[in-house]
Amino acid sequence: MSLVGRVAVVTGASRGIGRETARTLASRGAKVACIATTDANGARVAQEIMDDGGEAVGIGCDVSSGADVKDALAKVQESLGAPDILVNNAGITKDALLVRMDEADWDDVLRVNLRGAFLMTKAVARGMMKARWGRIVNVTSVVGMGGAAGQANYAASKAGLIGLTKSVARELGSRGITCNAVAPGFIETDMTGGLPEETRAQAIAAAPAGRLGTPGDVAGVIAFLVSDEAAFVTGQTIVVDGGLTL
Repeated sequence: MSLVGRVAVVTGASRGIGRETARTLASRGAKVACIATTDANGARVAQEIMDDGGEAVGIGCDVSSGADVKDALAKVQESLGAPDILVNNAGITKDALLVRMDEADWDDVLRVNLRGAFLMTKAVARGMMKARWGRIVNVTSVVGMGGAAGQANYAASKAGLIGLTKSVARELGSRGITCNAVAPGFIETDMTGGLPEETRAQAIAAAPAGRLGTPGDVAGVIAFLVSDEAAFVTGQTIVVDGGLTL
């Protein structure tokens, strides 16, 4: 699943699934733009890739800002070339029960998680259409499929990503562009690091795999979906949860 000659853009690349995805794509030959909230955070992962012999650049960007996205992708074009691959991984949580959730927390989560993916996808689509080749992967969540108490905003944003994925797959499929989603379950990241031990134990007990996932478990699936080998896979949501939601 070589990615030599491809240019990949990974949002939320400073840690967790995004960091591992950026490193995995680079290890397969892609030139990677590591998009993070600040230049410094993106540059840190880009430096890790370059230390391993890869080519990368770190770019700070608020993915929910159209102006920021336009500026960031201009830097990608200048530094690495036109993007062939986009992984929309940037996401935040602001959990609260529905009746206690602030409107601002609802708006913030939808703005970053869903609007950000829309803006990034729209910005790269024309170049991919011209090249008649492209791979887009949206990182959703099993929460977007089954909901979760205290996460109405997060669940709505992740469910929205699944709908966006299917619509983009239908619109761009004839141009050699695929769009898929990956839905992780409980993954060992900063986002899940604060889970109570009881919750962690319940998740492990419920999953046939008998463990929590790693960022590498998700990055490997993404690497397949952005490869030539996955040319006939589009509009799909691939669940990566160790069997938790069986």
